[in-house]
Amino acid sequence: MYKEILTQISLSPNEAVVYEYLLKNGESPAGRIIKNTPLKRGVIYNALDELINKGLAVKKSKNQIALFSPNHPDKLREYVDSREKEIAKAKNSLEANLPALVSDFNLVSGKPGVRYFEGLEGVKKVLWNSLNTKGEILTYGNMEAIVTYIDKMNNKYVAERDRLGIKKRAIVLDSPFTREHLKNYHRQTTDMRFINHKKYNFSPIVEIYDNKVSYVTLTDDIKIGVIIEDKNINQLHKSLFEFTWKRAKTFDQLNDLSKAQ
Repeated sequence: MYKEILTQISLSPNEAVVYEYLLKNGESPAGRIIKNTPLKRGVIYNALDELINKGLAVKKSKNQIALFSPNHPDKLREYVDSREKEIAKAKNSLEANLPALVSDFNLVSGKPGVRYFEGLEGVKKVLWNSLNTKGEILTYGNMEAIVTYIDKMNNKYVAERDRLGIKKRAIVLDSPFTREHLKNYHRQTTDMRFINHKKYNFSPIVEIYDNKVSYVTLTDDIKIGVIIEDKNINQLHKSLFEFTWKRAKTFDQLNDLSKAQ
């Protein structure tokens, strides 16, 4: 009757059978459970031990006979809550170590690792992934798209990057909007250069770091991110970035051009 519910909260099928028996019959010796369930002796003792470890059953002795009884069903809620905390902790640990796991996989398989993310939460995961880098981040950015779609998220990202002391070089589109938005921009950890938005327009954000290249597309209808981990693809983008960086304009050069005009 309760087996499906109990297994859904991660009890094993055997534990579910034994717990349900105790719930319906109360305090019982193991021998009685063996006689009245289809499970074998060893399986029942293992299930009882697990239920006791999970706080769902208790054991006491009476006249040198071990008796088992269920704890109050509220303990099931406590068990689920503890499992959720364990899963959340495991998830955080996995997220922290996933880049290393992916790197090892890529080295063995020789294949690029590609991860795809959707929605604003997906975009956040892609951006925050670069905060694991031990080196510099190279990026292309369209400030108008960033401010329009992820301004608050980007401000938190920049604050965290500054806190971690991660340096970034950014190539952004030179436009009246960008100049106005960045005129008082701090350069504590960020160096920027500009390219003509009329000649070289682009929308996605691109970040190059470690052996990865990430892309974020932001439009009214589409918000997606992709992370590619491959040293050859990364090296290509680094080379193209350096080529463009040398030809892009600095803040001072833009100001000189504006004065000359």
